[in-house]
Amino acid sequence: MSEKYVIGIDFGTLSGRATVVRVSDGRELGSAIMEYPHGVMDRTLTAGDNQQLPPDFALQVPADYIEVLTTVVPEAVRDANVDASNIIGVGTDFTSASTLPTDENGVPLCEREEFKNNPHAYVKMWKHHGGTEQAERAIAIAEARGEMWLGRYGGRISSEIVIPKALETLEKAPEVYESMDYYVEAVDWIVWQLCGKLIHSAAPAGYKALRQNDQFPSEEYFAELNPQFRTFIADKFDAPVLQLGERAGGLTEEMADALGLPAGIAVAVGQIDAHVTAPAAQAVEPGQMTAIMGTSNVYIVNGKTARDIPGVFGITNGGISAGLWGYEGGQTGVGDIFAWIVDNIVPGEYQNEANRRGITVHELLTEKGSEQEIGEHGLIALDWHNGNRSILNNGSLSGTLIGMTLNTRPEEIYRAYLEATGFGLRVIIENFLEHGVEINEIVAAGGLLKNKFLMQIYADITRIPLSISGSKLAGSLGAAIYGAVAAGAYPNVYDAARAMGSKIDHAYVPNEENAKKYDLLYEEYLTLHDYFGRGANDVMYRLKEIQRSIHERKNN
Repeated sequence: MSEKYVIGIDFGTLSGRATVVRVSDGRELGSAIMEYPHGVMDRTLTAGDNQQLPPDFALQVPADYIEVLTTVVPEAVRDANVDASNIIGVGTDFTSASTLPTDENGVPLCEREEFKNNPHAYVKMWKHHGGTEQAERAIAIAEARGEMWLGRYGGRISSEIVIPKALETLEKAPEVYESMDYYVEAVDWIVWQLCGKLIHSAAPAGYKALRQNDQFPSEEYFAELNPQFRTFIADKFDAPVLQLGERAGGLTEEMADALGLPAGIAVAVGQIDAHVTAPAAQAVEPGQMTAIMGTSNVYIVNGKTARDIPGVFGITNGGISAGLWGYEGGQTGVGDIFAWIVDNIVPGEYQNEANRRGITVHELLTEKGSEQEIGEHGLIALDWHNGNRSILNNGSLSGTLIGMTLNTRPEEIYRAYLEATGFGLRVIIENFLEHGVEINEIVAAGGLLKNKFLMQIYADITRIPLSISGSKLAGSLGAAIYGAVAAGAYPNVYDAARAMGSKIDHAYVPNEENAKKYDLLYEEYLTLHDYFGRGANDVMYRLKEIQRSIHERKNN
């Protein structure tokens, strides 16, 4: 019998990638990647009239996803040099909580002439925080009503998730809200484009749309948010819900022609981009925390039972793999912060030196920073440049750097933020452990793995061995694994992960001497974490309000 193959398609923050994977052993045979033509629109609406966007906006163009899809899949198949007739399934993953309004046929409203200049008609990315006020109201009303599902989200509702974004659209762009037939997550929208059916994936519906115990919050709850929002689920968000690994449908004739694939092959239910990494890295057992490290970091771990944990970002039955409860935490800015330093505060002489040596500025800063002893830079940073996801779950918080002098060098600032993200990870882990969720291994994947110094910092700060994914393309590999299960090649994700996934055990082992030194800095981090994050000083909120008021005055 000829070998069979599946394609994993990974839609990330800045680009999309397709990888052709052999079903029998998970070998990656060919891959292609493409950046989104419009990128991230967080300053101006470049796809429209170039209007200046509010400071908390982060938008994308859905047509970019289709352009990437129809480009990278045929390229990956050519790169793999396989017979397309032997491809049996497609799996996809997407940046979580990226939402968009569409008509009844799935056509995005931003493609209509009357809405092309309306920011609310575009995709609101995971890091869009325009609905912060709506999120805070959603929390207050849930608390007042004693909604039991609130504990599954750590007692907080993030402005990143579906409900605040939809409510923001109703209240700030009612014409868009009234015109849309569906408000859909991109993870489900792309599957809709592939198989012609709108299906909600149970995982994102649970983590990002407040679906618990097979139901969404009540109409009475939505009505208290806004009377016009009462029937949001029935009117704008109603679709069948399927579990991970299930078949959403077959590839349509039209999409098969566009992708060069056989019509009717299995299209798997979509998954959150970070979560597909767990099976790819063979990290689906309880106690294994998968750390997906890139522009932001996501941490997921399976547990045998459900525990309401303060500060957890979400808990969903089957959210990572069937039969277990998936717990999620994360940091909204990691690689993005390192990039911000390089783009904004590194002098030209550093760029020149990096160019002469044929390395990146990131590599240069890491090298220079690693030459110092722990604590020698005299700095402590808070890694909240894009808000705090866990454990404070507050998009209004912002970054802080303490200890600078006129002698502070860029590499010292860079290292301080490397360490800050490690301290933030430790806060998340300690919160899980304190509330009875076992964590005995970190299995890391993502673009930041190339910074070996950072990986060792994480192992030292957390005192937990850090394994790494055996695949550099863990996202698209994980999506392919779900595609294989949907196609019937394996009975479940656990078996598919054992056959197709891979990891390198304990690639980084904690250094106890370093860990003790980091303990001292961690105590200072915790002090600042609680001082600015738990209400002792609300200066970050006040600065945000001043910023928003100035923007509103200038644009009204």
